[in-house]
Amino acid sequence: MNQQLDYAVVDGILAKHGSSHQAIIAILQDIQEVYHYLPQKAFPYLADKMDMSEARIYSVATFYENFSLEPKGKYIIKVCDGTACHVRRSAPILERIRSELGLSEDQKTTDDLSFTVETVACLGACGLAPAVMINDKVHPSMTPDKASALINELKETLKNAD
Repeated sequence: MNQQLDYAVVDGILAKHGSSHQAIIAILQDIQEVYHYLPQKAFPYLADKMDMSEARIYSVATFYENFSLEPKGKYIIKVCDGTACHVRRSAPILERIRSELGLSEDQKTTDDLSFTVETVACLGACGLAPAVMINDKVHPSMTPDKASALINELKETLKNAD
């Protein structure tokens, strides 16, 4: 269920940042913000527009962990498994979220691209442990039951958006 690459959107991003090689990270960030990942078709298009090799663009995209070459959901749920969160039982929270969404360690994104569940080494919110981040918002003192309620809220939001 990959989105089609809208070349007009990419052209707008290029117009905003320019096509110098130094702008590649900002350009890739903006493309990912629109699509929630970096579509494969963006690489040859950018290479042509920026007079840069596809391999160079791909190496930038794969070097930084924040970039994704796989489609991600509208809601990206990051469950912290750093020391503070792990000790305060983040594992049952992760399992509950995966269970609620029908996901596993191998399948991280729902088929409808609504949710992606990832674990992270640290969210930098140790005093709020166990913590979960959904998109850019940290949810502190999480429990499996709070996680279920949050997932149901998000599902309801998606249903009402249709």
